[in-house]
Amino acid sequence: MKNYLFTSESVTEGHPDKLADKISDAILDSYLKEDRNKNLKLKEFSKVAVETIVFTGGCLLVGQITSKSFVNIPQIVRNTIRDIGYNLEWGYDPEYIAVITSIDPQSPDIAMGVNNPIDSENEEDLGAGDQGIMFGFATNETKCAMPTPILLAHRLAQNLTYERKNKILDYLGPDGKTQVTIYYENSKPKYIKDIVVSTQHKDNVSSEKIKKDITEYVIIPTVKEFIEFNELNPDFYNEKITTIHINPTGRFVIGGPRADSGLTGRKVIVDTYGGFSHGGGSFSGKDPTKVDRSATYMARYIAKNLVISGIADKVEVQLAYVIGEKKPVSVYINTFNTGKIDDSIIAKLVEEIFDLTPTGIIKKFDLFNIEYYNLAAYGHFGRDDIKLPWEKTDLAEKIKEKVNIKTKNA
Repeated sequence: MKNYLFTSESVTEGHPDKLADKISDAILDSYLKEDRNKNLKLKEFSKVAVETIVFTGGCLLVGQITSKSFVNIPQIVRNTIRDIGYNLEWGYDPEYIAVITSIDPQSPDIAMGVNNPIDSENEEDLGAGDQGIMFGFATNETKCAMPTPILLAHRLAQNLTYERKNKILDYLGPDGKTQVTIYYENSKPKYIKDIVVSTQHKDNVSSEKIKKDITEYVIIPTVKEFIEFNELNPDFYNEKITTIHINPTGRFVIGGPRADSGLTGRKVIVDTYGGFSHGGGSFSGKDPTKVDRSATYMARYIAKNLVISGIADKVEVQLAYVIGEKKPVSVYINTFNTGKIDDSIIAKLVEEIFDLTPTGIIKKFDLFNIEYYNLAAYGHFGRDDIKLPWEKTDLAEKIKEKVNIKTKNA
């Protein structure tokens, strides 16, 4: 379809699923920080795969950790919940919830494949921590090469949290959601059809005040800034054609884990491209030897550099791995008929230019030195508030040169 509606959602860091993601990544960060202080070698870093479940009165952590370091997991859990803004008033007090752990060491069968890849004789090489398919995506419709609906939904969710944490709208609670529907004409974003903001709030605040404040302090400034930054038509937002929905039921007092359980990895579409492209598993709580995380970052890096090089307007990249092997078994490129050369030729270029091994990816992005807690909400891609190595476009010129050479020789 060339003319269509597309919708993406984001959630705030206080949403139960995102709270779970934040806790899992806070635990991962703590282990990696201790590892860095010990100056460990690549293969000696902690192997972490932790899932978090939050629910009324408690938090359960399950998974596998093998580490030379020690961290106080209950303390990390309580500090994370407090940092996000939960307390007794919002029905989830970090001081009094039960923190339950059921964590085992990493399976030796998995460890064998990671530390001793079967297709390598180099003792420093790491094998993929699992099989799987990882997707990356980029489009030239925004300056950061992200799809418009998810990018705007993230900005709304971030600003909603900012207004809450900076006491401008001090009656707001930590839990919240945003959703944006964009009308595409000739496959290009034309205008905003719908904006949805649902936010937890104190009981004594009227629906009318919430709608007025959210429109004035969150929606209008966010949309105006978004349009200006991405150099969109001023009519991209138009009161006559854009419908705003704020707390559609009229009430959102009970929220967070008191209202609904949360689970790590249940908001993976929010983490990536808002439904335009997705594959593989979730990210949070997983160390970089898990290609679910590291190879997805590489796939985004490839896709963004291809788009910025001008080789295509829109690119989807798929990488597929086998547990215990260091090289991907397949590299797939789809430019949606926007590519200047054949997709199969681009795929070969990718294999020539990019190091797709787990070790290469970890070193390229320095993945054992990233604070993943900051990524657990508002997306892993297209961020303008955090400098992320996989968002760099340093290979765009090299791609352009290679394409020119191949085009001349064709």
